[in-house]
Amino acid sequence: MNKLTFILLSAFVAMSMAFAPVSTHVSSTRAFVAPKMASSEDMTWEGEYPPSKVLGPIMSKMPSGHLGVISLLCLTLCSYSCFQSFLLQQEPGAMADGSWIKPYYVIMGFGGPLSWGTHVAAWIQRKNGM
Repeated sequence: MNKLTFILLSAFVAMSMAFAPVSTHVSSTRAFVAPKMASSEDMTWEGEYPPSKVLGPIMSKMPSGHLGVISLLCLTLCSYSCFQSFLLQQEPGAMADGSWIKPYYVIMGFGGPLSWGTHVAAWIQRKNGM
């Protein structure tokens, strides 16, 4: 009964606030103008590949080989989770009750997009001589 009373009271308060008089006081606010980017922060490029600065403060300092290994590791984790999920789906009744879904396999599944991103970062670093 307490839950029902709380819900009804909350609904009553919400409805009464909807019809409350609106304040006529208008507050003035200053318009915010975004600062212009410095030319050193410009992320455009000319040519076949972008500069390393487009990768951010961490990956722009990593060598291409390290990014390639990270990419391979992420792809391996994603492939492993897909294969293990496939094996779990083959068990009788697994599809009916959802027992084949494991949180750690779902998390490892994010390795696919991460693998793609890090392999592109490795390519950018290799083209830039790192």
